[in-house]
Amino acid sequence: MITIEDFRKLELKVAEIKEVIEHPNADRLYVITVDLGDKCKQVVAGIRGSYQKEELIGKQVVVVDNLEPAVLRGVESQGMLLAASDETGLAIVSPARTIKLGSIVK
Repeated sequence: MITIEDFRKLELKVAEIKEVIEHPNADRLYVITVDLGDKCKQVVAGIRGSYQKEELIGKQVVVVDNLEPAVLRGVESQGMLLAASDETGLAIVSPARTIKLGSIVK
């Protein structure tokens, strides 16, 4: 269990996917550029088996903006794209309507 204070430490924000490229060293990963309104970030996400690049461009998604950067298979990821999964596969978490980039998810 985490406290509400622990949860408040997460900066969940709405971003728009601007660019998607295949990770050069991993078959399941994309390298994704997201626009948070005031900045762009690079995120490495394991969604390649569930989404084609073309269907991701322009999609609004929820990202963890204050996650410590990590190097995944030689490529830096500066955040995390949120997705849910079940026996049918992955589904990216996105707002139900278009909303201002950088909006806080709470």
